[in-house]
This record gives sequence, structure tokens and C-alpha cells, in this order.
Amino acid sequence: MGQRSYRVAVVGATGAVGNLMVQVLEERSFPVSELKLFASARSVGKSLAYRGENLPVYELTENSFKGIEVALFSAGGTVSRKFAPVAAEAGCVVIDNSSAWRMDPKVPLVVPEVNPDALESHSNIIANPNCSTIQMVVALKPIQDAVGIARIVVTTFQAVSGTGKRAIEELRAQVSALVNGRSVKPEIYPHQIAFNCFPHIGAFLDNGFTEEEMKMVNETRKIYGDPDIAVCATTVRIPVYYGHSESVNIETRAPISVEKARELLAKAPGVVVIDDPSQARYPVPLDAAGRDETFVGRIRKDPSVENGLAMWVVADNIRKGAASNAVQIAETLVARHLI
Repeated sequence: MGQRSYRVAVVGATGAVGNLMVQVLEERSFPVSELKLFASARSVGKSLAYRGENLPVYELTENSFKGIEVALFSAGGTVSRKFAPVAAEAGCVVIDNSSAWRMDPKVPLVVPEVNPDALESHSNIIANPNCSTIQMVVALKPIQDAVGIARIVVTTFQAVSGTGKRAIEELRAQVSALVNGRSVKPEIYPHQIAFNCFPHIGAFLDNGFTEEEMKMVNETRKIYGDPDIAVCATTVRIPVYYGHSESVNIETRAPISVEKARELLAKAPGVVVIDDPSQARYPVPLDAAGRDETFVGRIRKDPSVENGLAMWVVADNIRKGAASNAVQIAETLVARHLI
């Protein structure tokens, strides 16, 4: 018998991540019998290339999910809150890229290399974690399994593609203007992003942290199933198009050597170790762009604390951080006969 194929939908197909979801479905040869593309009314009339065809984009309505078995959502929290339950009720498994369902206790929050067993309890809605969280939990998973992690301090350096197409265009336009002696006026961000950076991703909360920072705290605990992990995050926007970088400092519950940590990471699924500083070999965003792996380097002992390790983690934020992770969730559902 041949492999079964599925009727699949992409919601928010004309956005940066939705567009890439279509591309990744093709690249990874996900078993699709029919692909339907949905977006808002203003995108009707557009089309996207898939397997040599141009597929039309339809307006998303409450009747869009009839016969659809898997839907990849990347249309924002408002759309997800409204339409994910409609799709789920129609018998469709939703893999949602927004933050709408991530902390719902009934909804699995999944990174396939880290907690695939969480999919066993899904009720037709599955949440894709935040991009920064995904690459960090992939990198730390083998260490968490080996010796446990008590505390994580992370500073992120996040690409503008995490904000969307308009932010990419704003950076490009600002760079062009500034190198030609023209002034710029920020529109998408609160500050000029070209040749600058700022520690402000998401709204600031009453505790002084941003929404993005607290996503990393809460999502890490949920994915690892460990509410006792202490996490402190600072998230920074930088003038890079694709690829988030993270400085990650951890305290482990039991001792582990740098050599053992490097060995575990080298064997971990979805991880590539690039760690030879003497030859200037360590992960950078340009290396990660267009790739689905999480890259780790600069693995070293932190002498300031007992059982301390520091490392540098880089991944493509709209691939592994969004589109590719969503497709990998769908692949895992198929492999485990959960759809």
C-alpha cells in the first residue's frame, strides 16, 4: 500500500510565514492530495506556486474547512481564536502559529524534536511555539534530559522578518535611504532599525518584561513540562533580515562538562554544532538562513556559577521558528497515526 495523502489548508497563505509554509510542504514532500490557500478578502485573486501550479487564494470563511484534514494557520491571534475552533469542530487538525492557544492547558505546545508525546492528547488544535522559544528548547533538550536545567538566562538578537513583510521592507528602505544621505522616519518600529538595535519586542507588561520575553518563560516551562525552571529573557530587535541569535546561559541541576554537552548536542536531532572559535567558526544568521536546523556554538563553562554553561544558538526564525516546525508537527502526526 502507498502512503496515504491528506487534504491540507494554509490559512494566512499570503503572509511571510504562510507563503513559506506552502514552500516547505513542497520541499519536505508532505503527502498532500489537495492544497487550499486562504487569506483575507483583500488577497482574493492572488495565487501561489505549488508543485508547478499556481494555486488561487480564497477568502477565509466559516465554511472553508469542509473536507480539510490538516490546516496550518499563520494569520494572527484574532483569526486563530475565531476560526481554529470552527476548523476543529469540522474534524480538521489545526496547527496554529499564533500565540492564541499556546498557554491553553488543553492545547499541546509542540516542538517535534523536544516533546512529540504531547501530540497524543490533542483535540484538533495544536500550538506552534514562539520562534525564539523553539530554537532554545531544541538546543537545550539534550542537556535537560541528561542533567536537568535549573535556570536559564537568555538574550535574543531577533531578525526583522519576525515582525513580517512590512518590517523587512522598512529595514531595506532605511538602509537604502541612510547610505544615500537621506533621513528616515520609523513606521513599523518605535526606533530606526537600520544600523541600530533596541530591547523591545511586544508590548511592555506591568512586571517590566515584554510579551515576547514572557512567552519564552512560560512556553519553555510548558514544553519541558517543568514549572520549576527559572527563566529570565531579554529580547532585542536587530537589523538582520532572517535568523534569530541567542546568548543562552544555563545552570544545570547536576554537573556536566563542556565536552559532554558538546557530544550530546552533536547527536541531538535537529541540531548542528559549529564550535571552533580559533578558526572563527560559530553560528551566524547568514549560515542559518534557509535551513531547518538549530545551530549551536561557543559552548563553554560559566565560571561565575556552579554547574554553569554558556552557548550561542542561531536558527532561521521563519523556517524552524515557524513554518518548518509547523510542517514537522504535521509529519509527526502522520508518523504516529494521529490524523
